[in-house]
Amino acid sequence: MVAGAEDNNQARFDRARIATLIAGSQPDDPLAILRPEVLRRTAQSFLRGFPGQVSYAVKANPVPDILRILVQTGVTVFDVASVPEMRAVRAICPTARLHYHNPVRSASEIAQAKALGVASWSVDRMSELDKLGDLPKGTEVAVRLSLKRGGAAYDFGSKFGASPDVATTLLRAVAARGMVPTLTFHPGTQCTDPASWADYIAASAEVAERAGVHLPALNVGGGFPSLPRGGAALRERLFKTIEAANKAHFPNQPPLLWCEPGRAMVAEAVWLVLRVKARGDGVLTLNDGLYGALGEWRDMPVPSRQIALTAHCQPVLGKPQPFTIFGPTCDSLDRVPDPWMLPSQITDGDYILITGAGAYSTALVTPFNGYGTTDLRNLDSMPEPAGQCRLAG
Repeated sequence: MVAGAEDNNQARFDRARIATLIAGSQPDDPLAILRPEVLRRTAQSFLRGFPGQVSYAVKANPVPDILRILVQTGVTVFDVASVPEMRAVRAICPTARLHYHNPVRSASEIAQAKALGVASWSVDRMSELDKLGDLPKGTEVAVRLSLKRGGAAYDFGSKFGASPDVATTLLRAVAARGMVPTLTFHPGTQCTDPASWADYIAASAEVAERAGVHLPALNVGGGFPSLPRGGAALRERLFKTIEAANKAHFPNQPPLLWCEPGRAMVAEAVWLVLRVKARGDGVLTLNDGLYGALGEWRDMPVPSRQIALTAHCQPVLGKPQPFTIFGPTCDSLDRVPDPWMLPSQITDGDYILITGAGAYSTALVTPFNGYGTTDLRNLDSMPEPAGQCRLAG
């Protein structure tokens, strides 16, 4: 059976299980549903397909169950952006390799990170390199490169990253201080353009040559897109482009490649179950919103699908129409910028199942007004679908 068919069958079965949960317990609070099998398959696709080593960007979703499943599947390297993320990883996998690739840190954070055994650091300015001081022999310091190019949903280079000229100076300085000099970059979130990676790898080779430094490793970042349909084929093209570019631009000794997927690793592994609190004229107020697990919707549309179900786990009827979506708080800013297309007969008490919600959802939840998605359910612990719910959704 091909991967696409397996994914579709898994999705149908998961929807049926969630519909059974809705019919049986009528949850009034928002739920996050962890899909362990999907997470395992995604991790395996990176471990088998990426032409190098795979780390997981913890910021996308630091839930312990997710970290535990990734370790069990074979992911033992983690990109950590803070000391709490390091501690969360160490609690699950004490021997994990930690990449601290948030390039700006306080002196206290550096001291704690050293105590936690960080294996790779990143810098994008000389002052941050100076802050690191002495590091154990063999510690990598990855200079973060930025080309300020498009091709992604939004550009990480607007906050982090050194220009090629600055990166060249930094790479020389790292080598001169006896650290292991490497390069890293991030093409931007939801990047679907293979040329972005190819251009960055070409620029990395040029920077290394100008610096007179051999790169033992090159981190091509995250940015891999989460696309529910056709995502696997696109990811394969990206992997092949990265591999080919590495061989072409480093013909003698290609560096070991690292990647650090976050969104692409976990997006499809969590779905949200939200309930309609009230319906107005073309308006729905839900039990969660921008202060909760829909926080990222404020800045960019999230690749997902909204499936409307009644309280009896049947599909809501009616021709799709646009609805303005408000969250439950008293703040009028708690509004999804773009309308959702939902069945015209959706009403109070109905549910909306949101797929593709594993990244930057529960990680962004606040307790404002006492709301927010705090209940994470593991699909593996749910009962088998009831007969009347098998085809729901």
